[in-house]
Amino acid sequence: MAAVKHSKQRQSIKEYLMNTKEHPTADMVYTQVRKFYPNISLGTVYRNLNFLVDQGEAIRLTCGDGSERYDGTTSPHYHLVCSGCGRVFDLKMSPLDHINTLAAAGFDGTIEGHTVLFHGHCPEWSKLVNITTNLTYKLCHNLNSFRTEKIISFLKIKIVIVTDIDDT
Repeated sequence: MAAVKHSKQRQSIKEYLMNTKEHPTADMVYTQVRKFYPNISLGTVYRNLNFLVDQGEAIRLTCGDGSERYDGTTSPHYHLVCSGCGRVFDLKMSPLDHINTLAAAGFDGTIEGHTVLFHGHCPEWSKLVNITTNLTYKLCHNLNSFRTEKIISFLKIKIVIVTDIDDT
């Protein structure tokens, strides 16, 4: 096996991954690393991310929406993808190692591991949904006999409510 050349750019990418909880995309990594290495290319970032994943120094997460995220925490842990905002979060829970045993019982091959990706809503998105639901209810409840259109702008989200109430 050929010796691996040390790279300051690769080290910078690795340090960024190890010090963020954002689970960034390659583009996000590129944006951050460019602050220190303005001449780095997106291709170099991708090659180094692939290298780090191949070496077991980072994890690649395929989130189901076509995007790939990266995690510098390589110890076994699980993730949640927020269906609302798209961010990825680490879940604090015990490893589900018994899943390997269960899977092996129904499979003639060899189970080497598993990946679990949960989908749901993060706390911030859940609060936003509750607030907008309450506002929507109050608006609809307080409208009189007329057609109206209200636009609620809240946290960069626009909700258009069109009501046509006829009390006749």
